[in-house]
Amino acid sequence: MKAGHMSLLSHYILLSVTLLCHGNDQFFNDNENLILPGSYDIPWMAGIQDFKTLSLITFPGTHDSMARYGGPLAERQALSLRDQLRAGIRFLDLKVFGLGDTLYVMRGVMYQHSTLKEVLDTVRAFLSEFKTEAVLIRVEPSLSLQKKSVNKMVQYLTGNDQQHVWLTSGMPTFGQVRGKIVFLQKSTFTLGIPMIDTDAKGKTKVSNVKDKDNKIIKQLNKANEACGGDNAILTYTSGTGLGTFWGMFLTPKRVAEKVNPWLNQYIRQFYPNQPRPCFGIVAMDFPGIDLIQTVIKLNWW
Repeated sequence: MKAGHMSLLSHYILLSVTLLCHGNDQFFNDNENLILPGSYDIPWMAGIQDFKTLSLITFPGTHDSMARYGGPLAERQALSLRDQLRAGIRFLDLKVFGLGDTLYVMRGVMYQHSTLKEVLDTVRAFLSEFKTEAVLIRVEPSLSLQKKSVNKMVQYLTGNDQQHVWLTSGMPTFGQVRGKIVFLQKSTFTLGIPMIDTDAKGKTKVSNVKDKDNKIIKQLNKANEACGGDNAILTYTSGTGLGTFWGMFLTPKRVAEKVNPWLNQYIRQFYPNQPRPCFGIVAMDFPGIDLIQTVIKLNWW
């Protein structure tokens, strides 16, 4: 076979393998370069009525939103914060460590090349461009003993700017928070709307992906039952097999690669429902734009 034909055949095989592995649908994404279709609706919240209570909305979010560095044990996302927001993500999950007068964003002991101030500046810039949107943020101190200092530092960073930030505990209508950063509080962080995690035990270990799927179903059922109440409801679909015997090779990326397409199919079964269920915040690892859109479309019927 001629060299040119050999090269062409090799290229064809590589392309075929790529398509078989990833498909045309983007439910899982580990590519750091965001490519949105020309018709992509970035400000999707423009269609949400002002009178609708925040706890009646389903939000696509990311778990450990800034965790893009540190290798397979630490990494949870591929897209930058700016690109996550443009892709439709409206909930951010941030672990922070205070040192001096600065809050550093962390994943475990790994610094994620950003401070909380830089995160807030990026979100503010996004909301300045897309004024119909709102972005929910959970801040969690990496060390529980920093609870008081982290609260004070966040208050300092926001400057009690009520025009652009929601820090109170009352459940607002969407009109009250449109264009704002909305903080969520739980245990070690006490600013913003109270939040309930549907996995009360907080266990993320995965040794069998099918078991993880069944666990997510139970969590989403809990979220739907609590929809419309006085708390924000959060479900993490993320997990890792690290630390378990049977799942020792299931890195967070490998778990997401299996869970995300299943999650997309599970959610789409509710599309014929009138009304569709409300799942609160669905926080994911490595979500693709098609999965993000599937979560968003729960809000329309």
